[in-house]
Amino acid sequence: MKVLVVGANGQIGQKLVGLLQGSEKHEARAMVRKEEQAEALREKGIEAVVANLEGSVDELTDAAYGCDAIVFTAGSGGHTGPDKTLLIDLDGAAKMVEAAEKIGVKRFVMVSALQANNRENWNKAILPYYVAKHYADRAVEQSSLTYTIVRPGGLLDEPGTGRVEAGEQLERGSIPREDVASVVFHALDEAHTFNRSFDLISGEKSISSALKQI
Repeated sequence: MKVLVVGANGQIGQKLVGLLQGSEKHEARAMVRKEEQAEALREKGIEAVVANLEGSVDELTDAAYGCDAIVFTAGSGGHTGPDKTLLIDLDGAAKMVEAAEKIGVKRFVMVSALQANNRENWNKAILPYYVAKHYADRAVEQSSLTYTIVRPGGLLDEPGTGRVEAGEQLERGSIPREDVASVVFHALDEAHTFNRSFDLISGEKSISSALKQI
Protein backbone atom coordinates (compact mmCIF):
# COMPACT_ATOMS: atom_id res chain seq x y z
CA MET A 1 0.00 0.00 0.00
CA LYS A 2 0.97 3.60 -0.51
CA VAL A 3 0.19 5.28 2.79
CA LEU A 4 -0.37 9.01 3.26
CA VAL A 5 0.96 9.94 6.69
CA VAL A 6 -0.85 13.09 7.85
CA GLY A 7 1.28 14.82 10.45
CA ALA A 8 4.48 13.29 9.13
CA ASN A 9 6.64 15.89 10.86
CA GLY A 10 5.31 14.90 14.29
CA GLN A 11 7.12 12.40 16.46
CA ILE A 12 4.81 9.46 15.77
CA GLY A 13 4.55 10.46 12.12
CA GLN A 14 8.30 10.51 11.66
CA LYS A 15 8.65 7.06 13.19
CA LEU A 16 5.83 5.67 11.06
CA VAL A 17 7.32 7.10 7.85
CA GLY A 18 10.58 5.37 8.75
CA LEU A 19 8.83 2.03 9.22
CA LEU A 20 6.96 2.39 5.93
CA GLN A 21 10.10 3.31 4.04
CA GLY A 22 11.90 0.28 5.43
CA SER A 23 9.06 -2.04 4.50
CA GLU A 24 8.89 -4.27 1.44
CA LYS A 25 5.08 -4.16 1.26
CA HIS A 26 4.28 -0.50 1.93
CA GLU A 27 5.56 2.92 0.94
CA ALA A 28 5.03 6.34 2.46
CA ARG A 29 3.85 9.69 1.24
CA ALA A 30 4.53 12.25 3.94
CA MET A 31 2.10 15.17 4.31
CA VAL A 32 3.58 18.23 5.99
CA ARG A 33 2.65 21.91 6.36
CA LYS A 34 5.83 23.59 5.13
CA GLU A 35 7.85 23.32 1.95
CA GLU A 36 11.15 23.20 3.88
CA GLN A 37 9.86 20.16 5.79
CA ALA A 38 8.94 18.50 2.51
CA GLU A 39 12.35 19.25 1.02
CA ALA A 40 14.12 17.71 4.02
CA LEU A 41 12.08 14.54 3.56
CA ARG A 42 12.71 14.40 -0.19
CA GLU A 43 16.44 14.63 0.44
CA LYS A 44 16.06 11.35 2.35
CA GLY A 45 14.26 9.76 -0.59
CA ILE A 46 10.78 10.11 0.92
CA GLU A 47 7.86 11.27 -1.18
CA ALA A 48 6.38 14.38 0.41
CA VAL A 49 3.47 16.73 -0.23
CA VAL A 50 2.64 20.09 1.32
CA ALA A 51 -0.95 20.56 2.48
CA ASN A 52 -2.71 22.37 5.32
CA LEU A 53 -5.42 20.77 7.42
CA GLU A 54 -6.97 24.23 7.73
CA GLY A 55 -7.23 24.39 3.95
CA SER A 56 -9.92 23.04 1.65
CA VAL A 57 -11.03 19.44 1.21
CA ASP A 58 -9.85 19.72 -2.39
CA GLU A 59 -6.33 20.54 -1.20
CA LEU A 60 -6.36 17.43 0.98
CA THR A 61 -7.82 15.38 -1.85
CA ASP A 62 -4.88 16.37 -4.04
CA ALA A 63 -2.46 15.35 -1.28
CA ALA A 64 -4.06 11.91 -0.91
CA TYR A 65 -4.61 11.16 -4.60
CA GLY A 66 -3.07 7.85 -5.62
CA CYS A 67 -2.74 6.53 -2.07
CA ASP A 68 -4.30 3.32 -0.75
CA ALA A 69 -4.47 4.31 2.92
CA ILE A 70 -4.36 7.35 5.17
CA VAL A 71 -2.96 7.54 8.70
CA PHE A 72 -4.04 10.62 10.65
CA THR A 73 -1.46 11.36 13.31
CA ALA A 74 -1.57 15.15 13.15
CA GLY A 75 -2.28 17.39 16.13
CA SER A 76 -2.27 21.07 16.98
CA GLY A 77 0.14 20.42 19.87
CA GLY A 78 0.04 21.33 23.52
CA HIS A 79 1.32 24.88 22.94
CA THR A 80 -1.75 26.02 21.02
CA GLY A 81 -5.17 27.04 22.27
CA PRO A 82 -8.56 25.33 21.96
CA ASP A 83 -9.19 27.16 18.67
CA LYS A 84 -6.36 25.31 16.91
CA THR A 85 -7.40 22.04 18.57
CA LEU A 86 -10.83 22.51 17.02
CA LEU A 87 -9.42 23.37 13.59
CA ILE A 88 -6.74 20.67 13.38
CA ASP A 89 -7.67 17.74 15.62
CA LEU A 90 -11.40 17.87 14.82
CA ASP A 91 -12.17 19.69 11.58
CA GLY A 92 -8.86 18.74 9.97
CA ALA A 93 -9.55 15.08 10.68
CA ALA A 94 -13.14 15.34 9.44
CA LYS A 95 -11.95 16.97 6.21
CA MET A 96 -9.38 14.23 5.74
CA VAL A 97 -12.18 11.67 6.02
CA GLU A 98 -14.17 13.60 3.40
CA ALA A 99 -11.14 13.71 1.12
CA ALA A 100 -10.60 9.94 1.47
CA GLU A 101 -14.23 9.20 0.60
CA LYS A 102 -14.14 11.61 -2.31
CA ILE A 103 -11.29 9.83 -4.10
CA GLY A 104 -11.97 6.27 -2.94
CA VAL A 105 -9.16 5.78 -0.40
CA LYS A 106 -10.78 3.06 1.70
CA ARG A 107 -8.29 2.39 4.51
CA PHE A 108 -8.02 4.97 7.30
CA VAL A 109 -6.15 4.73 10.61
CA MET A 110 -6.77 7.39 13.25
CA VAL A 111 -4.39 8.04 16.15
CA SER A 112 -6.70 9.21 18.94
CA ALA A 113 -6.36 9.31 22.74
CA LEU A 114 -6.97 6.83 25.54
CA GLN A 115 -10.68 6.58 26.37
CA ALA A 116 -11.63 9.38 23.98
CA ASN A 117 -14.79 7.35 23.39
CA ASN A 118 -15.79 7.52 27.05
CA ARG A 119 -16.63 11.00 28.40
CA GLU A 120 -16.52 9.83 32.01
CA ASN A 121 -12.80 9.06 31.69
CA TRP A 122 -11.58 12.22 29.95
CA ASN A 123 -8.56 14.06 31.30
CA LYS A 124 -10.09 17.23 32.77
CA ALA A 125 -6.88 19.20 32.21
CA ILE A 126 -7.21 18.92 28.41
CA LEU A 127 -10.97 18.71 27.85
CA PRO A 128 -11.01 20.57 24.49
CA TYR A 129 -8.51 18.04 23.13
CA TYR A 130 -10.69 15.13 24.25
CA VAL A 131 -13.82 16.72 22.78
CA ALA A 132 -12.01 17.13 19.45
CA LYS A 133 -10.76 13.54 19.48
CA HIS A 134 -14.17 12.17 20.46
CA TYR A 135 -15.99 13.79 17.55
CA ALA A 136 -13.18 13.23 15.06
CA ASP A 137 -13.36 9.53 15.91
CA ARG A 138 -17.12 9.61 15.39
CA ALA A 139 -16.62 11.11 11.93
CA VAL A 140 -14.35 8.19 11.09
CA GLU A 141 -16.75 5.59 12.51
CA GLN A 142 -19.73 7.04 10.65
CA SER A 143 -17.88 7.17 7.33
CA SER A 144 -17.79 4.53 4.59
CA LEU A 145 -14.08 3.90 5.28
CA THR A 146 -12.45 0.73 6.55
CA TYR A 147 -11.13 2.32 9.71
CA THR A 148 -9.00 1.56 12.73
CA ILE A 149 -8.92 3.96 15.68
CA VAL A 150 -5.90 3.60 17.97
CA ARG A 151 -6.27 5.33 21.35
CA PRO A 152 -2.83 5.46 23.01
CA GLY A 153 -2.22 6.42 26.62
CA GLY A 154 0.37 8.93 27.78
CA LEU A 155 3.05 9.27 25.11
CA LEU A 156 6.68 8.69 26.04
CA ASP A 157 9.91 9.51 24.22
CA GLU A 158 11.55 6.31 25.44
CA PRO A 159 12.63 3.54 23.03
CA GLY A 160 9.84 1.15 22.11
CA THR A 161 9.67 -2.25 23.76
CA GLY A 162 7.43 -3.98 21.21
CA ARG A 163 5.25 -5.17 24.10
CA VAL A 164 1.77 -3.67 24.42
CA GLU A 165 -1.74 -4.09 25.77
CA ALA A 166 -4.66 -3.31 23.47
CA GLY A 167 -8.34 -3.43 24.34
CA GLU A 168 -11.66 -1.64 24.50
CA GLN A 169 -11.45 -0.49 28.11
CA LEU A 170 -7.95 -0.19 29.53
CA GLU A 171 -6.82 1.50 32.72
CA ARG A 172 -4.83 4.71 32.30
CA GLY A 173 -1.23 4.05 31.30
CA SER A 174 1.56 5.18 29.01
CA ILE A 175 3.40 3.97 25.91
CA PRO A 176 6.46 5.00 23.88
CA ARG A 177 5.67 6.83 20.66
CA GLU A 178 7.82 4.29 18.85
CA ASP A 179 5.45 1.50 19.89
CA VAL A 180 2.41 3.53 18.78
CA ALA A 181 3.98 3.91 15.34
CA SER A 182 4.67 0.16 15.23
CA VAL A 183 1.08 -0.66 16.17
CA VAL A 184 -0.25 1.63 13.43
CA PHE A 185 2.14 0.02 10.95
CA HIS A 186 0.97 -3.50 11.85
CA ALA A 187 -2.70 -2.47 11.93
CA LEU A 188 -2.67 -1.25 8.34
CA ASP A 189 -3.20 -4.74 6.95
CA GLU A 190 -4.29 -6.63 10.07
CA ALA A 191 -7.90 -7.53 9.25
CA HIS A 192 -8.76 -8.05 12.92
CA THR A 193 -8.40 -4.28 13.45
CA PHE A 194 -10.71 -3.33 10.58
CA ASN A 195 -13.65 -1.20 11.75
CA ARG A 196 -12.42 -1.47 15.34
CA SER A 197 -11.25 1.03 17.94
CA PHE A 198 -9.11 0.25 20.96
CA ASP A 199 -7.05 1.71 23.79
CA LEU A 200 -3.30 1.11 23.73
CA ILE A 201 -0.70 1.13 26.51
CA SER A 202 2.54 -0.69 27.26
CA GLY A 203 2.03 -4.31 28.27
CA GLU A 204 3.32 -7.85 27.97
CA LYS A 205 2.03 -9.00 24.57
CA SER A 206 3.76 -8.74 21.23
CA ILE A 207 2.14 -6.20 18.92
CA SER A 208 0.98 -8.90 16.50
CA SER A 209 -0.55 -10.96 19.29
CA ALA A 210 -2.21 -7.96 20.96
CA LEU A 211 -3.89 -6.86 17.72
CA LYS A 212 -5.24 -10.34 17.04
CA GLN A 213 -6.78 -10.49 20.54
CA ILE A 214 -8.68 -7.21 20.57
